[in-house]
Amino acid sequence: MAFIKQTLSQKLLQKLSPQQIQFIKLLQLNTLNFEQRVQEELIENPALEEGADLVNDEVDFQEESSDTDFQDDFDISDYLQDDDTGGVRMSESIDPNEDKEELPIVALENFRETLEKQVLPILENEEDEELAQQLIGSFEDDGYLRRPIKSIVNDLLFTKNIQTTEAKLEEILKLIQEFDPPGVGCRDLQECLTLQLERREELSGKNPILALARIIVEDHFQDFSKKHYQKIIDKLEISEAYLKEGIELISKLNPKPAAQTGGLQKRDYIIPDFIVKESYGELEIILNQRNSPELRISKSFEETLRTYGDSDKKDKQLNQATQFVKQKIDGAKWFVESVKQRRNTLLSTMRAIVDFQKNFFLTGDEKELKPMILKDIADKINMDISTISRVANSKYVETSYGIFVLKFFFSEGIITASGEEVSTREVKRILQEEIDKEDKFKPLTDEKLMQLLKERGYKIARRTVAKYREQLNIPVGRLRKQL
Repeated sequence: MAFIKQTLSQKLLQKLSPQQIQFIKLLQLNTLNFEQRVQEELIENPALEEGADLVNDEVDFQEESSDTDFQDDFDISDYLQDDDTGGVRMSESIDPNEDKEELPIVALENFRETLEKQVLPILENEEDEELAQQLIGSFEDDGYLRRPIKSIVNDLLFTKNIQTTEAKLEEILKLIQEFDPPGVGCRDLQECLTLQLERREELSGKNPILALARIIVEDHFQDFSKKHYQKIIDKLEISEAYLKEGIELISKLNPKPAAQTGGLQKRDYIIPDFIVKESYGELEIILNQRNSPELRISKSFEETLRTYGDSDKKDKQLNQATQFVKQKIDGAKWFVESVKQRRNTLLSTMRAIVDFQKNFFLTGDEKELKPMILKDIADKINMDISTISRVANSKYVETSYGIFVLKFFFSEGIITASGEEVSTREVKRILQEEIDKEDKFKPLTDEKLMQLLKERGYKIARRTVAKYREQLNIPVGRLRKQL
């Protein structure tokens, strides 16, 4: 016999308000996405509008009642603004006579669209077009198809109610693989290289070196990838010089086929979120929002609410209309407040970073970068580490020495033999330099790299050297060896 038991317990939970969630979402957007989000809000909320006559950033912020019924006792005057309040400027004060700088913009063609233009016109029916679009949409940024064909069959069934087979998708995939760029739609590196070698044969015909390259990739790929060249020489009974020619041809292939056309990115715009300029030895920080509109609460909505409030008629329909207008004005106020809070947070964070890394911003010398972690900035401006992380994750700053992602300025530190704390970035720079100038026929091992760093005063373990090398995307010495 089951018994129902009641217990009383206390839990400490942190629940974010809708306003906080909205602020967090806005904070992590870069400049371009933020401008798009503002335009979306302007379309969705008629109580929010663009306006150039707002100067005061002070916004009266009021919590919306959870009760959806009309409140007879709420004060309509709380929702009405004076002419000079209620808005926020989306950009720094700008002289209208000042020439606007042209910001660097790079447009990249959508890779999927380019591929679809090649494939779709030759397909026989709409269902084949749907299959091709699903496959192309499953390609990753480097042009590979890593999602199993069986899973794509299920995707089509559940999302588009299209029933197909793995064999049919394989047939469509082979067709896609015949189009540019060569190697697209491959499942692994071996298939990627094989597709590119096949394309070369189609264009230039067969030759001994091309034939050798295909044999290496198709039949001896494991030995090739591990650079066990002597094993290949013994198995194929060829000379080292002949093998070298085949490997040289393979090395000219593209392991990331989508990289040829800028990857599978949508049209993107490189717009720095901050601009740091030097003026007479001082650093000026500008939040780059020139192309963003200024926002304010709609005067027509305020007048409408005032009219409803002055009306003697209090029927249900009027109450519902009043509640709708009230909610839209609340939403507009919350958005404006979130925008202002986002701007202040971005500027505070950037000022703290510039203060911390002032020598770099004045000289552009990476050696001047000091060890700095998220907690350093969070403590400096009294904010949570997660907030700093959201700012640093997707924002860029334009300096006199180039455009940098904010994450560039963050790194851990190590202590040198002299007791000085330096950034791990400096250690990585030295590692890169030593590997760049090494004898490629006898590449440096991690042990040797550790000894070279020790000679320079950086006492770190071999496993740490391996970690930094991997972070630099540099393979182990055995894989860097050349014939």
